[in-house]
Amino acid sequence: MHVVYRGQTWQVAALQGQQAYLLQEDGTEASLLLGRLFADPGFEVVGGRAPEAVPQWGLFETVPLAAQQRALAWLPHIREVETGWPRPEGSREGQTMRPEYDPERWTLAQRDAAKAQELAALGFARVTRTTVERMRHAYRKQGLWGLVDKRAVPARGRHPTGYADERVVAAVLEGLRRQRGRSKGTVKGLQVLVGQILEDTHGRGVVEMPSRSTFYRLVSVLADPADRPGRPARTATTPARAPSASPVVLRPGEQVQIDTTRLDIMAVLEDGSLGRPELTIAVDVATRSILAAVLRPHSTKAVDAALLLAEMAVPHPARPTWPQSLHLSQAEVPYKRMLSLDERLEGAAARPVVVPETIVVDRGKIYLSQGFVAACETLGVSVQPAPPRRPQAKAVVERTFGSVNDLFCQHVAGHTGANPQRRGSATAAEARWTIPQLQDFLDEWITCGWQNRPHDGLRHPVLPKTALTPNQMWAALITISGYVPVPLTGADYLELLPVRWQPITERGIRLDHRTYNHPVLDPHRSQRSPVAARDGKWEVHHNPHDARQIFVRLTDGRLHEIPWIHRDHVHQPFNDAIWHHIQTEVEQRGDRDQQEADLADALDQLLRRTRHSAGTEQKTNYRKKRRSSSTAAQLPDLPGQRRPLEAETAPAPEPDWSESLDDLIDTAPAAEPGTGDPEGPGTLPAEAGGYGLWDAEAEAEQW
Repeated sequence: MHVVYRGQTWQVAALQGQQAYLLQEDGTEASLLLGRLFADPGFEVVGGRAPEAVPQWGLFETVPLAAQQRALAWLPHIREVETGWPRPEGSREGQTMRPEYDPERWTLAQRDAAKAQELAALGFARVTRTTVERMRHAYRKQGLWGLVDKRAVPARGRHPTGYADERVVAAVLEGLRRQRGRSKGTVKGLQVLVGQILEDTHGRGVVEMPSRSTFYRLVSVLADPADRPGRPARTATTPARAPSASPVVLRPGEQVQIDTTRLDIMAVLEDGSLGRPELTIAVDVATRSILAAVLRPHSTKAVDAALLLAEMAVPHPARPTWPQSLHLSQAEVPYKRMLSLDERLEGAAARPVVVPETIVVDRGKIYLSQGFVAACETLGVSVQPAPPRRPQAKAVVERTFGSVNDLFCQHVAGHTGANPQRRGSATAAEARWTIPQLQDFLDEWITCGWQNRPHDGLRHPVLPKTALTPNQMWAALITISGYVPVPLTGADYLELLPVRWQPITERGIRLDHRTYNHPVLDPHRSQRSPVAARDGKWEVHHNPHDARQIFVRLTDGRLHEIPWIHRDHVHQPFNDAIWHHIQTEVEQRGDRDQQEADLADALDQLLRRTRHSAGTEQKTNYRKKRRSSSTAAQLPDLPGQRRPLEAETAPAPEPDWSESLDDLIDTAPAAEPGTGDPEGPGTLPAEAGGYGLWDAEAEAEQW
């Protein structure tokens, strides 16, 4: 006979008293006591007779009569396969062993197959050799109770979480606690958070995450109905979107859809208030790639849409803090061949570079403005307005907005949710990120998350069953359509800025109560421009999001940068909205120069105040109550990302603006009598011009 001991099969060579001698086919011998052999957890007699387990009649009587009869009908068949006899020993008088179940002639697998054919002929539904084998193993472990169909057994005192791992249950409860007070997200977003909790608590890969369906059942059992994540059910008053088929496109850039929407995140604006920024994205239909994304604190302007075109056509530079896996050199693209055509791809992020052929937009005024249309004509792009009140014409970009909210926004502090009725009470107190910080987070998520995430709508004819990522689809299509670089320069960027026509006076160029001046204007002061159609005014390009300088086209045909006379006093970029806010706060007094100086000083103080205490007034009480726990969700660990975005512990380090003009003045050494400023000690030396030196590179590192 053969037995299983320590996971290996042995032949019992001899028995002597309480001693057993075991032998393997390779000649290995073992001698041990029978008690030790029987105590082995894996001990089993190979091919032995099934144990006559005592029937669990108490449990057996709780099942329906049909399930009892089915189990009793299986019992003699299992016995016959195991021993060759349908009845137990002692009641076999007058019976003969059927030859097809003789253990001396046929193996156990052959007898299983023979019994499966017999039961199928008797009318047993869906019985195969595997079914017979499974029933035999169940009978060996549990006896008659093992032959009962457990689906017919009524639940008796079963825990609501079933057989789920207790560590997973604890992580789900902790995730629900962290989400309490926040805007309602989706169950998929909660699953990401639970995975992070398990990894932080037990280590990576120690606790296995349950399947998606099991996780959904856990959430439905553990979550309070008021705090349960997920979208609300569609009501009869909510119109359903009509289905629409995606257009058939065969190459990158053949059709690009652009649209703007409010982001579901509460951000800290430049004036210290809270608001939802606007997100404008461009999505390539062929590859589902997000070619460009721009966040603006207020309404998006035509210049933002025009600059979006330039951002699509040039490589995206990878940030210095990004891991090497987010560089284009590590992506699944013919990088060396593309680098030989475009040197700008060296150090670029792993995102597509596409020049659009056709752009589909809605009928918003920014997309039908003269500036945006002129920018498209400059790059050879045709603009196709969508039919009115037909969002189905831009179904790809509309669906992408929903994915951004589900996969990115709900993991960021200050998430508002798409439904105001399900917005959290702590949303305003949780908001901590500024627009530039959110822009950095979004750019990194697009590179490592969206572009490397399989998309169900991306299929290749060679691999129709495999969903490709946007980067993989881009790599597959550029091998056919090719890659043509567009040599856009900084001058092209300036040409896309909005234009105003202003005169050049003796004091410079006046624009929105700001004076811009530079020695390059000296030959043109009080002179008329060659453009007679504009009444002798000069062509001025300005960036509405950074008013610290303008660009004027002089007689040489080039755009020259003209700084604001108070630019050294305001080190941060500011937009028109901030400037108009300052204008309403500062009362006009004295002459025009004094008012402009007061405005510059007030603007500098505002930018400092928002840098250090943006949103702290409305969050102080809330943080005192919950200082022991974090109120912000953490961005998920995205593919290829080695450093987590610190959205759960603390905001990113803020630049220290304390060592600016005022501190330089306060800490400067006192001038000797008769050699310094007549205003006395505490002023800068005269040769410093009253402002000190400003290191642009050191300042940029603090942004």
